[in-house]
Amino acid sequence: MPRLLVRRPSPRLADGELTHLDRVPVDPALALDQWHGYVDAFRRRGWQVTEVAPADEHPDGVFVEDTVVVFDDLAVITSPGAPSRRGETAGTAAALDVLGVERAAITEPGHLDGGDVLKIGRTAWVGASARTDAEGIAQLTALLTPRGWTVVSVPVTAVLHLKSGVTALPDGTVVGHPPLVDDPSRFPRFLPVPEEHGTAVVDLGPGPDGRPSVIMSADAPRTAELFAARGLDVVTVPITEFEKLEGCVTCLSVRLRTL
Repeated sequence: MPRLLVRRPSPRLADGELTHLDRVPVDPALALDQWHGYVDAFRRRGWQVTEVAPADEHPDGVFVEDTVVVFDDLAVITSPGAPSRRGETAGTAAALDVLGVERAAITEPGHLDGGDVLKIGRTAWVGASARTDAEGIAQLTALLTPRGWTVVSVPVTAVLHLKSGVTALPDGTVVGHPPLVDDPSRFPRFLPVPEEHGTAVVDLGPGPDGRPSVIMSADAPRTAELFAARGLDVVTVPITEFEKLEGCVTCLSVRLRTL
């Protein structure tokens, strides 16, 4: 059974880091309701959910994806680029230890956020962003090359993380909203989407009828229609309060498929 790591939002969510967006009011109660809806969508599809210990002192702690990236049976604990977020990794590491997952770590002076890593097949596309630097990418490359992975660095300037601008459908097609993507031609297959919040999808695995299934923001109905027309089973969830903080459906969880 596939497993999902999540961490419930902090009451201080509204104080989270912002890089490319202006700060607007965030409703913590609504955010918690939306988080439960997101997690329940995975549970309904058969995912076993593990909650990382709350980190209420960290406003961005709900974006657990940034603290670890999983490659097969190896979990790589990251070294977040924002100093305010570096305390978030301890809780994630502890949860992985309880599950018995092998882990490694990116260490100072390197920095790497999980949101900058897009895995397609055996290639890890890594965003060189404001949060992920050359040393962090070099350390990740050293960890993954002996395991048969290829690491490709791509520039990220228009959005916070690589996966704020692009993600991938289950067949490996990269999707993104062109104004948010530095160079779509870097990817072998790129499908432009019409809405900013349609850039992020998470592969849910086979749907009830066997079709490939994805979860995405409810705030991109035209993109949802585009994906459905390609034969995908599309599940939409409202995540407005997290989108106000440069979050998306990928940021809110980490998938462990080998447990």
